[in-house]
Amino acid sequence: MVYTASEDRYKSMKYNRVGRSGLKLPAISLGLWHNFGGVDKFENGREMILRAFDLGITHFDLANNYGPPPGSAEEMFGQVLRKDLSPYRDELVISSKAGYYMWPGPYGEWGSRKYLVASIDQSLKRMGLDYVDIFYSHRFDPDTPLEETMMALDHIVRSGKALYAGISSYSAEQTAEAVAILRQLGTPLLIHQPNYSMLDRWIENGLQDVLEENGVGSIAFCPLAQGLLTSKYLNGVPDSSRAASPTGSLQKDQITPEVLRKIRALNQIAAARGQSLAQFALAWVLRGGKITSALIGASRVSQIEENVEALNQLDFSDEELSRIETILKA
Repeated sequence: MVYTASEDRYKSMKYNRVGRSGLKLPAISLGLWHNFGGVDKFENGREMILRAFDLGITHFDLANNYGPPPGSAEEMFGQVLRKDLSPYRDELVISSKAGYYMWPGPYGEWGSRKYLVASIDQSLKRMGLDYVDIFYSHRFDPDTPLEETMMALDHIVRSGKALYAGISSYSAEQTAEAVAILRQLGTPLLIHQPNYSMLDRWIENGLQDVLEENGVGSIAFCPLAQGLLTSKYLNGVPDSSRAASPTGSLQKDQITPEVLRKIRALNQIAAARGQSLAQFALAWVLRGGKITSALIGASRVSQIEENVEALNQLDFSDEELSRIETILKA
């Protein structure tokens, strides 16, 4: 069946400017970290991507190592692009990243120019694209001069393989240095992608100030703390959950009685606002306009639909914010 995008796709989504750039991102973006790999059902992934676009989610975030197996999420997304979304390419913001292990030997991970340039070429081939909109250094490399990593991003942008440069999971100090190097090279840093949620607030201790001062946008990954800030774990760890898997990125021992007390108390505030815990957590991440976009994951269409509805109520009263702080700091 030929896909035709919904004519209403731009009617309700909120779009935020990325720092001081000309680019805007949807307040909710879709990440393909989990559930879009070669081991997953293609049709389910396709349905999620197309439904997301119909809801106004124009930004799809990938990385070279997403799968499993590594690379397969980009291949899957490339199939959807060719089959369904090719007429809409200019409406899409597609990002990818490189920094984690991809192939054997000394050039298959981290932040060298050799690895990053090879990685963007491989990613473009897997997705069948001439360029990505944003290309990130996925993690800081302690053994490669930051100048080399940033020069590689500058080269990738100047060669037309990416339109913008980004970094992910860099500290405040590393980010400030990256901003300065890229500014000198003439390729401004567009965006930083940090882990940020109610349960992980490290970016508030300096990084957000650096981004604001330098006009750099931010997109928060894991805004739902890998599912902890959803209804899934309110009554313990379900057998079908990510935390129940011994190889999952969320481990059972992370779900302590203290964490459960917090998410149950937060859920009470969410219910009083008429929101699910997930909607509440996303609204909190987007509060105040410091975060450009919240990057969600999904395993089914209904989760995307639920999360987008968070945008219907983004305001918090002072009393609500005070109660949230009391719960989180307890």
